[in-house]
Amino acid sequence: MFFENTFCLRCSTPLRFDSAQLSLVAMEEGAQWIDCANRELAGCNWLADRAGALCRSCALTRTRPSNADAAGLEALVVAERAKRRVLFQLMELGLPGIRQGSLDLAESDDARREARRAQLGEPYRTMLGHLRHELGHYLQPLVVVGEEAWTECRRLFGDDLADYGAALERHYTDGPPADWQARYVSAYATMHPWEDWAETFSHYLHIRDTLETAREFGVVIDGPRAVGEVDSLAAVPPADPAEHEFATILESWLPLTYALNAINRSMGRDDLYPFVLAPAVVDKLSFVHQRVLDAGEAT
Repeated sequence: MFFENTFCLRCSTPLRFDSAQLSLVAMEEGAQWIDCANRELAGCNWLADRAGALCRSCALTRTRPSNADAAGLEALVVAERAKRRVLFQLMELGLPGIRQGSLDLAESDDARREARRAQLGEPYRTMLGHLRHELGHYLQPLVVVGEEAWTECRRLFGDDLADYGAALERHYTDGPPADWQARYVSAYATMHPWEDWAETFSHYLHIRDTLETAREFGVVIDGPRAVGEVDSLAAVPPADPAEHEFATILESWLPLTYALNAINRSMGRDDLYPFVLAPAVVDKLSFVHQRVLDAGEAT
């Protein structure tokens, strides 16, 4: 079964996602459930709490393309699919303030998104990453709480009170500094401390979600081995990352990315994970990890 499934691929039992249980549930004989009103429109596989109602995810969308906008409706399906996944992750992490927001549906168009990726010099760009980035902006003041946390945040990411307009103009005029990879997770993160936080927060969610999926599929990396070495890159995704420091999570993450990149190259594709996490970036990710844990405990 996969997160987007509406039926089991083995036995054809109907499935829906129950946001109250944070789990896919099977439609047993004689049982009843209520589909989201966007079941057909947005390909939604979540349950609603009453007939004709929207699920918890679809209810957050304030404005959608009109029924006459065929291209827009196709984009809506892609956007809503990504939104459901990121909302599941936020609910699972116990992060606060899941509310309505804005999203550019153009990000669902592969050609336009690829053009934007090339224009900004990004290694990759996805609708899911776009959502996670924008949520990072929204969640920063909700998870960075207190003078001590903000002091540390500004030490790591820079002064968030710096003029954003000037920073934006400078970034698009001069580009990122030549040594950006030594301090930032992406070139765009160099633009302003707000963007550095959002890019780092998004990357943290990427790591957590991918490790969880790897664990559910029983993925264990135990190679490659050098001569005379055994299990030189052994890694098992932690059952509960919340119980570990980020350094421990990284011990599972890096071997997994090495394997995924090698597999992609064997298929003639670019690296699935085209990033290098410098020590300064790891420090930022560790800070995000602790803020997420603290926020989850507070809710």
